[in-house]
Amino acid sequence: MNDEQVQVHYRACNICEACCGVEVQHRGEEILAIRGDRLDPLGRGHVCPKAVALKDLQEDPDRLRHPVRRTADGWERISWEEAFHEVVANLERIREQHGRNAIGFYAGNPTAHNHGALLLLPFFVKVLHTKGRFSATSVDQLPHMLAAMEMFGNQAMFPIPDIDRTDFFLCIGANPVASNGSIMTAPDIVNRFKALQKRKGRLVVIDPRRTETAEMADAHHFVRPGTDAMLVAALINVLFAERKVKPGRVAEFTNGIETLQKQVRPFTPEAVAPHVGMAADAIRALALDFAAAKSAVAYCRVGTCTSAWSALSAWLVYALNVVSGNMDRPGGVMFPKPAIDVVALAALAGETGHFNAWQSRVSGLPEFGGEFPAVCMAEEILTPGDGQIRAMITHAGNPVLSTPNGRQLDEALASLDFMVAIDIYINETTRHAHIILPPTGVFEHTQFDPVFHAVAVRNTVRFAPAMLPKPEGALHDWEILLELTTRLASRDLPSTLAAKAMRSVVRALGDEGLVDLAIRLGPYGNRAGIVDRLDDLLLNNGFSGPLYTRLRRQLIERLLAMPKVRELLATSPYGTEKKPEGGLTLAKIKAHPHGVDIGPLEPSLPERLSTPDKTIELAPDLYAADMAKLAATLAQPPADGLLMIGRRHVRSNNSWLHNSYRLVKGKNRCTAMINPHDAKALGIDDGAEVEVSTRVGAIRLPAEVTDAIMPGVVSVPHGFGHDRDGVELSVAREVAPGASMNDITDERLHDPLTGMAIINGVPVQVRALAPRAERAATKKGRPRRVAAPR
Repeated sequence: MNDEQVQVHYRACNICEACCGVEVQHRGEEILAIRGDRLDPLGRGHVCPKAVALKDLQEDPDRLRHPVRRTADGWERISWEEAFHEVVANLERIREQHGRNAIGFYAGNPTAHNHGALLLLPFFVKVLHTKGRFSATSVDQLPHMLAAMEMFGNQAMFPIPDIDRTDFFLCIGANPVASNGSIMTAPDIVNRFKALQKRKGRLVVIDPRRTETAEMADAHHFVRPGTDAMLVAALINVLFAERKVKPGRVAEFTNGIETLQKQVRPFTPEAVAPHVGMAADAIRALALDFAAAKSAVAYCRVGTCTSAWSALSAWLVYALNVVSGNMDRPGGVMFPKPAIDVVALAALAGETGHFNAWQSRVSGLPEFGGEFPAVCMAEEILTPGDGQIRAMITHAGNPVLSTPNGRQLDEALASLDFMVAIDIYINETTRHAHIILPPTGVFEHTQFDPVFHAVAVRNTVRFAPAMLPKPEGALHDWEILLELTTRLASRDLPSTLAAKAMRSVVRALGDEGLVDLAIRLGPYGNRAGIVDRLDDLLLNNGFSGPLYTRLRRQLIERLLAMPKVRELLATSPYGTEKKPEGGLTLAKIKAHPHGVDIGPLEPSLPERLSTPDKTIELAPDLYAADMAKLAATLAQPPADGLLMIGRRHVRSNNSWLHNSYRLVKGKNRCTAMINPHDAKALGIDDGAEVEVSTRVGAIRLPAEVTDAIMPGVVSVPHGFGHDRDGVELSVAREVAPGASMNDITDERLHDPLTGMAIINGVPVQVRALAPRAERAATKKGRPRRVAAPR
C-alpha cells in the first residue's frame, strides 16, 4: 500500500494555446486526477478533454526517456555524452565539407509551449549560422506576423479580440470552440461566447463548414475556400461606400486610409458574390451590422491564413478593425501587456522582424524572420548544388504530417547524411533521425508561458514548479540546447568564450532564474539589481581578470547599449519608482499558485507602435501588387471543382495527441466530409470508402455525408497518417492510424507573396472505390470487386 500523502499541484495545461489552469492530484508519481483550477483568473476552472492527456503524455510507455541511436538492428540506448559527441561531430563534419547552409533546422508548435527551449533556441540558431531554417510558422501564422510587422512595426504585435467586452464577434475561418482560440488565448471560450450573447451581442461565423463554433453562432455563412480576402475587401468597400469608415481616435496616427479605399473599390458585394458563394445583399448587411455595433471584433485564423491570398486576408481583417473604429479600444481588438512583454523586448533588441532579405536556393521563396517557408524544405534537401541541406535538426516538430506533400518530405529526410531530433517520440518524422535526444516529461520541468500570455484576452501571469523530480540522468530542453550550443561554438575563440560564459550564467541562473530575469525585464518587473546580478554570476563562476572584462563587455555593456535599455532598467509602469515595495518578481508570482490577475486589456497606442513615426500603416506598399492581382481575378469565372479543407477536433491537437487512447477511442474521426449534393453526383454513400487525390498522390478514408459542409468542399482532418513503417506510437498505429491530408496537399500551392502553405482550399478529385451497384451486389453475397487505385 502506498503511504504517501495525496498532494495537489497547480499549473497551466500546455497542450494548446488556451493555457487553462489545472489542478493535479497526485500521490508521488501517480497522477490521480486532473481538473480545472477554478481560481485561475484566466481559465476560470475550464478544461477541455485534452487536459487529461497530460497524464498520458507523462506516463506513455512509448515516450523516450534516454538518448537513442538508430542502427541496422533498430534503436539502441546511448549515453548523453556519446549522443552529444556524435551529434556535434557529424554536424561539424557536414559544415566543414559543405558549408554552414548544409545544416537545416525545423521547430514545431510545441516549442512555443516550453519557456526553456524558447529562451535558449535563439543562441542555438545563432551558433548554427545557417539560412536553412524552417518552422511551423509558415503552415500556421505567418500572414498574421507579416501584417503585424507591416502595420504596427513589430511581428509579435498581434491585435487580440477583447472578447469579454465586445458586442459583435465576426469569426472568419476559425473554430475557437474546438481549438480554444489561436493567436487568441481564451480558455472557457464557450462561456465567453455565451456571455456575449447574454448581453445581446452577436456571434457571426464565416466558414465552409458548419463548425462547432458555427453551431452556437447567431448566424453562419458558408464561404468558398480561398475567397476570404475578396469577402473582407468587400466588407471594407461597403463601409467606404456607405460612409461608415470611422477609425476613431487612432485616425490621428493612421496613414493610408485613402489608399485602402482605392484598393478595395473593385470589390463590391456584387462583384465578389459569385466567387465567394455568399449573396451580395448578405455581404452588405453583414458589413453594416458590423459597423453599427457599439463595439466589434473581426477575427480570422488557420482556415483563412492557410488558404489562397492568405497574406492579403490577414492584413485586410486587421484593416477592417481599424476603419470600423475597433482598433485599440475596449470591446474591439487590443494589445496585451504580459509580464514578459515579447513585443517590447523585441523592439528594444531591434528584432521586430524582416521579410524577403534573402530567398531560398531552389524556388526563390522569401525568408521571413530568418526562416524559409516550409513548402520548400523538401526541395532544399533533395536538390543537389551549393547549399543543399545535408543534415537536419528538428525540435518538437512532425513536419511529415504537418507540411504540404508529406510523402516528398519523407523521401527527403530519408536521404539526409545526418539527422538529429529533440523529441520525446519516434514518430513519422523522427524515425528518420540518426540520434534522438528526449527532454524531460511534462510534469518534470517548471511551467511558465512567455508566448501565449502575449496574445491573451486578459493580462495574467502564473508559474508552476516541477511537480515531479527530474529523473536521474534526464535533461530539460534548455539543457540539451545549451550543451549543443556550447559544443558547436568551439570552432572559434570569441564564440567559444561567449558560449562558455553563457553556459556558466545559464546554469547558475537555472530554469527559474531565467524566468525571474525575464519577468524583471517585463513591464511590471522589479528591475533593481539586474546588472549587479549578472556581474555576480560572471565573477562567481570563475571569470576574472582580462577574460571577465571581455565577457562583461559582451554580455552587459552590449545590453546597456541597446536603445532605451538604461531607461527600462531604471523605471517601469509598475516598477520600483512607482511602487516602493518593487514590481513583480518570480518569488511574488510563485506566492500565488493559481496565477496573478494583472487586469483587462487597455488602450496602448500609439506608444507601443514600433513603426518609425509611431503610426499605423493601414495600406502598406507590400500588399499593393497582390491587391491588383486579386482584383483582376474578379473578371474570371468563379472556380469550380471540389476543394479540400482541414478540420480540428477538441480531442485532438495536430498529430501529437493520437497516442492517448482516451482521446482517440470511439467513433473514427478521420473521415472525408462531403455534402449530400456532391455525394449523390459522385455515387458516394455515407461510410463508404473513397479516394481523395491531387497531383501529388491519393489517400483512402471513409466518407461522411453531411450538410454541415458546403457544396463543392471536402473536409479531411489534420494530423493523421500513423501507419508508416518505423513509427513507434502503439496506440496511434492501432486505434487511429487514419490518413494524412498532407500526403495530398501540394508544395507548389502557396501564397504568391509569402510562400505560406495552402492546405485549405486544395483542388481535389474524389471517387468511390467501387460503383454503387457493385457495393449493393457485395451486400447480397456476390464477390466484391474494388477498383484499383489510380
